[in-house]
Amino acid sequence: MTGAAALAAGGHINAVSLTVFLVLFAAVTVIGFFAARWRRPSDALHLDEWGLGGRGFGTVVSWFLLGGDLYTAYTFIAVPALIYGVGAAGFYAVPYTIIAWPLVFLFLPRLWSVARSRGYVTLADFARGRYGSRSLALAVALTGILATMPYIALQLVGIQAVLDTMHIGGSSGLAKDLPLLIAFAVLAAYTYSSGLRAPALIAFVKDTLVYIVVIVAVIYIPIRLGGYGSVFHDAAAALAKKSPVTGKPRGSLLPGPSAQWSYATLALGSALALFMYPHSATGVLAAKDRNTVRRNLAILPAYSLMLGLLSLLGFMAIAAGVGKGVTGYNAQLAVPQLFQQMFPSWFAGVAFAAIGIGALVPAAIMSIAAANLFTRNIYREFFKPDATPAQQTQVAKVVSLLVKLGALGFVLGIDKQFSINLQLLGGIWILQIFPTVVSGLFSRWFHHWALLAGWAAGMAYGTITAYGVAAAGNPHSHFGGSSANIPVVGRIGYIGVTAFVLNLLVSVVLTLVLRAAKVPAGPDETVLADYTDGVTPAPVREETIAPLVA
Repeated sequence: MTGAAALAAGGHINAVSLTVFLVLFAAVTVIGFFAARWRRPSDALHLDEWGLGGRGFGTVVSWFLLGGDLYTAYTFIAVPALIYGVGAAGFYAVPYTIIAWPLVFLFLPRLWSVARSRGYVTLADFARGRYGSRSLALAVALTGILATMPYIALQLVGIQAVLDTMHIGGSSGLAKDLPLLIAFAVLAAYTYSSGLRAPALIAFVKDTLVYIVVIVAVIYIPIRLGGYGSVFHDAAAALAKKSPVTGKPRGSLLPGPSAQWSYATLALGSALALFMYPHSATGVLAAKDRNTVRRNLAILPAYSLMLGLLSLLGFMAIAAGVGKGVTGYNAQLAVPQLFQQMFPSWFAGVAFAAIGIGALVPAAIMSIAAANLFTRNIYREFFKPDATPAQQTQVAKVVSLLVKLGALGFVLGIDKQFSINLQLLGGIWILQIFPTVVSGLFSRWFHHWALLAGWAAGMAYGTITAYGVAAAGNPHSHFGGSSANIPVVGRIGYIGVTAFVLNLLVSVVLTLVLRAAKVPAGPDETVLADYTDGVTPAPVREETIAPLVA
């Protein structure tokens, strides 16, 4: 029975797809629990072990971990759904990764070095040590936790889209949400048990499945649809039709002049924000040495190619007629239903598993990273300064569960029609710690009180502006988008970048004022050598030392 036949059956569960999905899901669950025994340390009750995998991951493990960490349900569900809904504007995700990799190559090795030298587990640890400010460290920690929850929620939306496509669960109420709650419970259990080792191992399975599905999809589906020329032709015709909600064309294959500022600022802001997320930093700090970080940043752009190919699935879903004629169609279902419609049942099950597992891996890392922030920079800093490593680890395990529950609140409380807004909302917030972290890796010029004021200004502006954005067709909703009018410029752009510019201006001006007033800065516990810790010395050539010997 083909996927198309299953779709035509109208709401019936396809036993073959479901069986393949459950087998693969069960396999990664077993791997998740087994990970607690993988490279088992002598003292497992230590935050370095539970939250950073013992800081011992080599190039291969780190590459899969960071890939599993950064390429999430955002990649598999949200980006193609946005392209399905509005067209080429969703391709901003491709240039943003191209911008991000050379950018982070400049500062992430320095971050790894100072974190290893000083025993830092989080970005807030670094802010505390560099600026000698508990308040600034608390701001970084709270921002990281807040920005992570909608990102975890995006992963849950991805899992829900797969479950809905397979018709698992009831039509409403508890019956509808029960499968998602079960998947949530499994994720919570193996994260609690195995820490970062679980997603590190599962990432091997996840990335392998994803690459297989993507390669097959970009070859097989266009063949069935008459080739890429036919795909783009059909997508252009469908996007040019007026939306019954807005009365305007649904989208276009190329961003128009009015959309260029939005496209550019989304790409730039997302690139700046990418490695400010706690889970991204966690993946970096888990590497065993500085060269591992550098090698991974050099080869991770291979994922950008996959992202570009995945984005094309949005156009393929339009050309395949997925959701055509359905009032209020949920764009998040476009890719899963495309797979169901185009693939044989057994391979549709593989594709569903790739999406589901692709959401579980980053969700696990995100919850661990947020738990590390709470434990190190709130619990230990303000409530129990003498907490033992075992107590910190236990608190982190519990908080990782609570963060996932908070993410469920975002799933229930925000319009999921374009779930990418969940990630972009988190990006507005997390971008506000960029001046503190990145400038601190190279200079102590900024005053910590100025950075704190800039952070507050950026957070306030970004949150209030995003709250005032209504979803299309629902004028009374909030947090319905991530773009708004840019003051002075007068164009529509990503709110996160506007907030970031405001943040930077406040930080610069207040630093000048505070320095002129000779307000003392906090103590810096780091030294210059910390930022090059782990750098391999260049070999000394014999001809250089020969004259000295002579």
